[in-house]
Amino acid sequence: MPRADLLVNLVRAGTQGDQRTFRSTVEAMAAEERAKRHGQLADRLEENLRHQPAQGAKTPEVVRSFDGGHGGLLYEIEPRRGLESIFLDDSVLAPVRELVEEQQRVDLLRSYGIEPRHRVLLAGPPGNGKTTLAEGIAFELMAPLFVVRYEAVVGSFLGETSGRLKRLFDFARTHHCVLFFDEFDTLGKERGDTHETGEIKRVVSSLLLQIDSLPSHVVVVTATNHAELLDRAVWRRFQLRLDLPAPTFAQRVAWFDRFEGEVGMPLGMSTKTLAGRFPAQNFSDLEQFCLDVRRRYVLALPGADIKRIVADRLTQWKGRVGPETAAKD
Repeated sequence: MPRADLLVNLVRAGTQGDQRTFRSTVEAMAAEERAKRHGQLADRLEENLRHQPAQGAKTPEVVRSFDGGHGGLLYEIEPRRGLESIFLDDSVLAPVRELVEEQQRVDLLRSYGIEPRHRVLLAGPPGNGKTTLAEGIAFELMAPLFVVRYEAVVGSFLGETSGRLKRLFDFARTHHCVLFFDEFDTLGKERGDTHETGEIKRVVSSLLLQIDSLPSHVVVVTATNHAELLDRAVWRRFQLRLDLPAPTFAQRVAWFDRFEGEVGMPLGMSTKTLAGRFPAQNFSDLEQFCLDVRRRYVLALPGADIKRIVADRLTQWKGRVGPETAAKD
């Protein structure tokens, strides 16, 4: 059964003719029922939102279709990694854990008239855990992770992108979910940029309005490698603004400590030496290096020599030139 406060809001909105509150309340009810796996009831609530009101005024479209209900604008990732598995500084993980707690104890907060935080902006170089952190939030909340497909959202005709964004947000409102915008600067560009068209500026305005109107059961996480490109009005929309830097030496040592524990044998050199010799530019490099070692170890069984494999992989990785390394040469 829906929460008492939602039922009270629904009755109040109906008696006062407040279509906006009525709609947002039904969306919240549908999201709650879907989270309880009451899919039929959630679908029926959404279906009734499609109907025109008695006065004939047009209401926002709720998209339901064979592709999951979002018109192909999103794809879903099944969260498999929790926050405990993510190597990030406590200055990042601590506020994220607080957000998760607020979402999990939302009934207590609402009994005091407070809504949980639900808008997060992540910035930093590529490969340092922005997507993984969004997955970790979804995992902790036991909610689906919906990732925006820009190739489906961005259209070539006037007004097309804004219309698709509206459909996307209408879908998200009826789900308890994590909505993830990777490379957010694709849509949230600075409107003062003289090189951008009027259409892009209208898209940014539409995007900001949609983010403002999202209910708190939709946790929206945005990520950018180029924070300097974001419109200034974007920043204040987000209650958490976190920077995800490259791994420190201590974090690289901790990463290899954990890896050595997982393989259950010495790596042939101390983890501090390995952390100092490995040219990691980001956490993704660390993860790929360890996967590389595992892969070669499995293929060399039964006579695999982990020490030799680590030394060989280290030599090979030193020969790789990334953009940061190339800039130094």
